[in-house]
Amino acid sequence: MNQNTNQQIIETYTAQETFDFGVRIGQESKPGQVYTLIGDLGVGKTVFTQGVAKGLGITEPVNSPTFTIVQVYEEGKMPFYHFDVYRIGDVEEMDEIGYEDYFYGEGLCLIEWANLIEEILPEHYSRITIEKDLEKGFDYRKIIIEEI
Repeated sequence: MNQNTNQQIIETYTAQETFDFGVRIGQESKPGQVYTLIGDLGVGKTVFTQGVAKGLGITEPVNSPTFTIVQVYEEGKMPFYHFDVYRIGDVEEMDEIGYEDYFYGEGLCLIEWANLIEEILPEHYSRITIEKDLEKGFDYRKIIIEEI
């Protein structure tokens, strides 16, 4: 792991706050940005991603593309490429869908479970990790953003 990372920590206490932070990320993002999204099942990755989509101006429902690897949304201020690589068996599956067109394209990439495909990630990306801490409340989330 690259130790020269910039780290920002955001704490949210409700699902709405997690969603709102996603909105801000979507609003501030630029074409060609790649975000990886790491977190256990049920930690709020989908809520965060729905916020990002809203921030991009996407109104259609956004759900995790569990069985399709990538879902493309074209209606926002830029294309939104939402990956879920949880079920990927081999990085070669990413070649088959032409991942480079997405990673190096004109849209925003958000990749859930990106730790499974680390060897093909771009040289620079933003890693977002969402963690729970039940001692701080059921809906508390610690969101760590690192520039890689």
